[in-house]
Amino acid sequence: MTATYPVHREATVVLRDGSTVTVRPIRLDDEAELARFFTELSLESRVFRFFAAVANVDSSVKRMVDVDYSSRYGILALGGTGLGIVGHAMYVTIEPGKAELALAVADAYQGRGLGTILLGQLAEAASAAGIQVLEAVVRPENHRMLEVLRESGFPIKSRSEPGEVHAELPTELTFEALKQFEDRDRLAAVAAVKHLLAPRSVAVIGASRTRGSIGAELFRNLVTTGFNGPIYPVNRSAASVENLTAYGSVFEIKEDVELAVIAVPADAVVEVARECAQKGVRSLVVISAGFAESGPPGVELQRRLLEVCRESGMRLVGPNCMGVINTSPAVNLDATFAPDRPVRGRIGFLSQSGGLGIAVMARAQALGSGVSSFVSVGNKADISGNDLIQFWESDSETDVIMLYLESFGNPRKFARIARRVSRGKPILAVKGGRTQAGNRATSSHTGALLSASDVTVDALFQQAGVIRTDTLSELFDAALLLGSQPLPLGNHVAILTNAGGPAILCADACEAGGLVVPPLPAAVRRELATFLPAAASTANPVDMLAEAKGDDYRRAIGILAHCSEVDAVIAVFTPPLVTPGSEVVHAIHAAASELPRRIPLLSVFMSKESAPRVIRSGDVSVPHYPFPEEAARALSMAARYSAWRALPDEPAVVPDGIDRDHAAAVIAAALDAGEGWMQPQAVVELLGCYRIPLVETRFATSPREAGRLARAIGSVVALKAVAPGVLHKTDAGGVRLALKGAAAVERAASEMSTAFEKGGHPLEGFQLQPMVTGGIEMIVGVVQDKHFGPVVACGAGGTATELLKDVSVRITPISPGEAGRMVRSLKTFPQLDGYRGAAKADVAALEDTLLRVSALVEAHPEIAEMDLNPLIVRTEGAVVVDARIRLEVGVARKPLGAR
Repeated sequence: MTATYPVHREATVVLRDGSTVTVRPIRLDDEAELARFFTELSLESRVFRFFAAVANVDSSVKRMVDVDYSSRYGILALGGTGLGIVGHAMYVTIEPGKAELALAVADAYQGRGLGTILLGQLAEAASAAGIQVLEAVVRPENHRMLEVLRESGFPIKSRSEPGEVHAELPTELTFEALKQFEDRDRLAAVAAVKHLLAPRSVAVIGASRTRGSIGAELFRNLVTTGFNGPIYPVNRSAASVENLTAYGSVFEIKEDVELAVIAVPADAVVEVARECAQKGVRSLVVISAGFAESGPPGVELQRRLLEVCRESGMRLVGPNCMGVINTSPAVNLDATFAPDRPVRGRIGFLSQSGGLGIAVMARAQALGSGVSSFVSVGNKADISGNDLIQFWESDSETDVIMLYLESFGNPRKFARIARRVSRGKPILAVKGGRTQAGNRATSSHTGALLSASDVTVDALFQQAGVIRTDTLSELFDAALLLGSQPLPLGNHVAILTNAGGPAILCADACEAGGLVVPPLPAAVRRELATFLPAAASTANPVDMLAEAKGDDYRRAIGILAHCSEVDAVIAVFTPPLVTPGSEVVHAIHAAASELPRRIPLLSVFMSKESAPRVIRSGDVSVPHYPFPEEAARALSMAARYSAWRALPDEPAVVPDGIDRDHAAAVIAAALDAGEGWMQPQAVVELLGCYRIPLVETRFATSPREAGRLARAIGSVVALKAVAPGVLHKTDAGGVRLALKGAAAVERAASEMSTAFEKGGHPLEGFQLQPMVTGGIEMIVGVVQDKHFGPVVACGAGGTATELLKDVSVRITPISPGEAGRMVRSLKTFPQLDGYRGAAKADVAALEDTLLRVSALVEAHPEIAEMDLNPLIVRTEGAVVVDARIRLEVGVARKPLGAR
């Protein structure tokens, strides 16, 4: 076996019951262990795998480990607690583009989703190797294998022959197949988190009697909150803790322990975790610090801790975290050392920072809000935001999901999960670290546009429907609204006030956030005038003047809410001398109870009496804000989220006419010459494979040949230098435009060659293109982000691209609707749309190019950077005038189902 081991295909995956296994490519040294695996299979499983009751599998196993990771490929699933290999799958090419697959799963692991995972990862590897079809030959009575194939989501074609069924499946991951894997992953995540947030029993290892210590405060919280299950303090030197019998180790506990919370010194954690694994504990919460956050020794310690968890199938929160909370009356779990008792609410909250989590919990309590559950994920060694979001998606106790994030473990998976979850429940996020100081310097126009800020995170959140806030204060403002009010159906707002100044600030903040404060219809104004003073303003904002009473607020809110031109109402109260604030608070709440239709109602209470941030009575709640700008900002976030939810949920598409295999061959040939910028001829060939429109381009190796080609082109010519290492050719004098005739082209080529020779950059040749006139210069580009994968950008093109910075960004793959929104979000779009009577550009052609570029970089992660600049969009069609592509070996994505 001389092929390079594909380490990037190693992955930890979660099974249907929430436990984990490791999946990796097979190696030569797996032969003995693989033979043991097949020998220990039940007779029925061996018959199904080998079509006979094979007693000696050694010869078959020898062939199984003889792989080249391309035409012959195999993967193993490794279980925990010394179980070794628990699954095997492989394919062998039988003809060009087609391979036969075989799969076997240990009897104890059947029915847990492992077969589906192995099949998906095998298909993914086959597709990357240029294999379009996998065929399985299955005995008719092998119902489990047939079920795995049917439930995979791949479109299966089957035919029956005597004694066997032949099933074929395409290796391309279809939308249906991806959905099946996502559904399986969701169920696995929910099962895993349930062991953490709804355990039947809890042991606290490091429970202490010393008040003020983490072990003491955590255990006290667990006891005083009233956890609905047995609690076991583990303390080697105490007989009891909080009047409960203490145990010297987890082994001394006779009953099962589902969750263990560890609060011991870091150097003791790994051994304690190993004891928990032997005890059969399902999940760990490691409070202890001193791991990856503390430097290289801590990184190694965390690796060893995670290894123990992986080997045993235990799931892990932390280390370096403050614990977990579940306020459901059926659970009552507070396994944290937070000083304040959690208030029950409808918010699921994740914090990557323990200290910030404590502060946020206190803030939530002060605001009269609360959480359904809270998880401090700490170093995120295992359980992450992806798991928790999927748990909260199905949790009937949670209406709003709130995140404080500092990093992403698997952002592409986060995007897929969040996009699905946001369709049903709002996700709010504060993402720390907006700057990207220290990022790798990029040399392309696209790289320069994307390296200056966290526009990639913005793109991810925007595509996934995640509401991003800049501050924790904004996070709470939006959460209070989304947790108590319906979503606005539009962006038209009515403002009601008893003072003009705050209403003006509110209107300004609304419009700054993309909301509209429209004039009210005449009929509505007349109705308001029937009870308001003559001096009151019945326009929008509606100023009822300082003497407005609580009943005036109630009546006016009802009228405004009834108006079809109004999508939300903000009621602003500034305390005058004559009207007590409590009267207005109760009036606003009464109005909320009487609303003729469900629209958002927000109140701004600018009074020293300080109304609670949420007024509740029965099923009716109204959020209150101390300043009008806060209410307007929260409402604008809700309106944008509502608009996103109204968009069709469409999948990405692969445009027609694509030759993926030819493209792979072009890239492979280019990489044979080394990483870096592709030769222009190869760029032209690669773009042609995806039908990305490129202006007719010819290549010459000498000035004389350039002249001959110019004569053949027969029109005004653009001449460009082919000079490796020179990226911005215009700046270097490597572009001459509007050359007429062969003589002019030959002369310009000769001058260019001489100039580059003197500058130390001898030319390899010349590109010749017919001049493209008219149209609008745009740029479409890609940067391969090491965390997010391909990031595609579209914006104003030409030499001023970096100066204008008019760019829209998305993470691939993108859907047709997403491509359209990218283009329409640009400041340049009015120019494309016929600005000041000009002819409209072919926007559809630009969108099609975006989709083709997305498909290209999704299929070929070796593309590290791409610039199509300028891409000239004309009244009919679009054409790329200049293109550059940089390749990089080793750019790999996580396998299907990986955490």
